[in-house]
Amino acid sequence: MKLTVWTYEGPPHVGAMRVATGMTGLHYVLHAPQGDTYADLLFTMIERRDHRPPVTYTTFQARDLGSDTADLFKTSLQDAYTRFEPEALIVGASCTAELIQDDPGGMAETMDIPVPVIPLELPSYQRKENFGADETFFQIVRALAKPMDRTTQITCNLIGPTALGFRHRDDITEITSLLSDMGISVNVVAPMTASPSDIARMGAAHFNVLMYPETAESAARWMERELDQPYTKTVPIGVGATRDFVAEVAQITGLAPYLDESRLRLPWYSKSVDSTYLTGKRVFLFGDGTHVAAAARIARDEMGFDVVGLGCYNREMARSIRALAKDYGVDALITDDYLEVERVIEKLQPEMILGTQMERHIGKRLGIPCAVISAPVHVQDFPARYSPQMGIEGANVIFDTWVHPLVMGLEEHLLHMFRDDFEFHDAAGPSHHGGHTPKPEDPQAAPAPMGNVIWLEDAERELKKIPFFVRGKARRNTETFASERGVSEISIDTLYEAKAHYAR
Repeated sequence: MKLTVWTYEGPPHVGAMRVATGMTGLHYVLHAPQGDTYADLLFTMIERRDHRPPVTYTTFQARDLGSDTADLFKTSLQDAYTRFEPEALIVGASCTAELIQDDPGGMAETMDIPVPVIPLELPSYQRKENFGADETFFQIVRALAKPMDRTTQITCNLIGPTALGFRHRDDITEITSLLSDMGISVNVVAPMTASPSDIARMGAAHFNVLMYPETAESAARWMERELDQPYTKTVPIGVGATRDFVAEVAQITGLAPYLDESRLRLPWYSKSVDSTYLTGKRVFLFGDGTHVAAAARIARDEMGFDVVGLGCYNREMARSIRALAKDYGVDALITDDYLEVERVIEKLQPEMILGTQMERHIGKRLGIPCAVISAPVHVQDFPARYSPQMGIEGANVIFDTWVHPLVMGLEEHLLHMFRDDFEFHDAAGPSHHGGHTPKPEDPQAAPAPMGNVIWLEDAERELKKIPFFVRGKARRNTETFASERGVSEISIDTLYEAKAHYAR
């Protein structure tokens, strides 16, 4: 565990909170010091939920450490049950409270709470948020789900969606509709929208749809073993994966595969003349393993992009992502350090980034377009509109999300190419603003030269012909090249000599 400004994942108790917040009738009693209650804001401000998480904190302070914090936990547990009357409780400790070793699970066993109390052992200093969600859901399923007769009609459980998940709400709707077209009903969606009593009847389904391996694979494996329920291995993100998913469901159930592609827009554009602008675009992918794997397939096989690098931050997916990277002929980047990701992006200089909100900020700094494909995300990636990632509509949403930054980038690039034109030159200002001349502090103005290096007018003009998303690097490299050789004025010759030097 290390201190960082940004982090891709929180501690594992945040993962447990994602599970509890997504469910109903479940309450989480968290042994935590004052200050560890910040996680509430993730749901109310980022996800824009209309109610706070169902969590009771013991909220002990430094002065409490000299007394009995165990009694404080027991009191909080009893008060939480009395106040909220949940169907079940989960109990655990935050990363800080773990250090005092009060054992919330053991203490809960000594109390006469008349509903199931499920202890969580989440190693805060070895694992992180996605593990916490996966382990919490697994423990809930193991405690509550039981073998039972199957439903008369073929049904399935949708497992994996949680609170604070990337488009999980809309993915549930899309996959429910897709399965309904095949004559399959959803028995339970869990953990999101499920209650403990819903978990108890998960055994009635014929199979499970594993939507997000990060948060439900342990539960899926347990139910396959203990409840004799197979689970799907294909995550239906993208056109090809959605078709494969339908085929896999048909194989599990014995039903005829069916997929209504009438709403699908991506393949048409991919065959059009306009799409040739996208062909061969160099893209870098980073995020959670599931979304990166899906996005890599879409990028290469459905959009015609050139994948120049990929990686993930959750080490539980490292093996599969390394295997995937090998298939794509690139090196896998497995790290939770955003600065390392930034260094790799700066080195590769892709034409587009597909990543998290971290990479969106990195792209802004480097002048590279970025589309968000994975959590962690900010409030703008919890849209009020219907915006899934899975299924047919998910493919349309992904197509829009990825293409728009490139098309807007092309527009800006063309404006720069023609900036010597009477309408588009720097002093003219945006044409849609009536030709008002920019103020001296116009952000389009060229940055100050490095040291005593001066750009000659013809070289500056030539530099502006370079695409905007690599122009900054070209400028820096050329100035470094000139300074190292004692050249004080950069001409066109210097610009191309530097280009040849760095191309070796």
